[in-house]
Amino acid sequence: MRRLRNRLAGALLSVLALSLTATGCGGSSEAAPGGGTPSRSAPAGASVANRVEPLAQRPEPRLPVTVPSADGERVTVKAAERIVPLSGSLSEIVFTLGLGDRVVARDVTATFEQAAKLPVVTRGHDVSAESVLSLRPDLVLAETTTGPEEAVDQIRAAGVPVLFVESAKGLDDVGPRIRAVADALGVPAAGKELTRRSEQRIEAVRGDVPHGEKPRVAFLYLRGSASVYLIGGKDSGAGSLIEAAGAVDAGAASGLDKDFTAITSEALVKAAPDAILVMSKGLESVGGVDGLVKIPGVAQTPAGMDRRIVSVEDGVLLNYGPRTDQVLKSVVAQLYGEDGAK
Repeated sequence: MRRLRNRLAGALLSVLALSLTATGCGGSSEAAPGGGTPSRSAPAGASVANRVEPLAQRPEPRLPVTVPSADGERVTVKAAERIVPLSGSLSEIVFTLGLGDRVVARDVTATFEQAAKLPVVTRGHDVSAESVLSLRPDLVLAETTTGPEEAVDQIRAAGVPVLFVESAKGLDDVGPRIRAVADALGVPAAGKELTRRSEQRIEAVRGDVPHGEKPRVAFLYLRGSASVYLIGGKDSGAGSLIEAAGAVDAGAASGLDKDFTAITSEALVKAAPDAILVMSKGLESVGGVDGLVKIPGVAQTPAGMDRRIVSVEDGVLLNYGPRTDQVLKSVVAQLYGEDGAK
């Protein structure tokens, strides 16, 4: 999520310049999307579980270790009793490895049940160095897009090891990210086990994807309270997930080379999506499906005419972590329906 927000910055400036009119209220609520009922609603069991599933056997860290950090540094981890992961995805990995009892804080995007009561160390979506340091961590895990840089520098200057993990861009990043975190925590065998489990589960879902004509799916990023309406292009981060679901990334296929582009009627008509993929809060923020189809151009697409909307919780859609198989299963179930028919 943090990676997505950072890459959206330039696109947001463009869309705000268009002065589009907001069509709904803010998306801060955790409630399920409201509004109209899509013609293809998600079948039972399509939602992503709000809990992570730790490995059956809890590993015991063997420290110290010195590991490479994605920012080019080498980090020595001497203890991992008080861990602060600075993204929801990294929190998921630590908890799923079986070391969640060592996590003392969370980022605002760590919304799964086991982490929900931990103190939040971000203000908005920026890291608060003071909040992190007040918890006396012995290890901080960060994404390469974590910021602001000054806050991270302050944490390091206080003598706390900060390990950067390469931000996820697609399904191929699931295993490397898990292993990077596991190696830093001194549990490499558990990292390999979790990687195997995660990749096997993803492949199992891919094996159940119906064959036939591939539907075109457009990923839309929506924040109605800020009049933000964007369509994902080649590097939005959703392409890998869409393709794994047996579909075509409509934005990328229509020639959108940027990460995100302001939605226009022309762009949507050219993309011609058969279905639209959105985050749950984004859908809620525009007034549900009824509000979504009022955004210029949406109603003229096959997806808008059929009200064929695929919605996944914000905190997991693009995490590419241990719950990615559930995300993919949800997308497939909503996209094709229980009977597997398009």
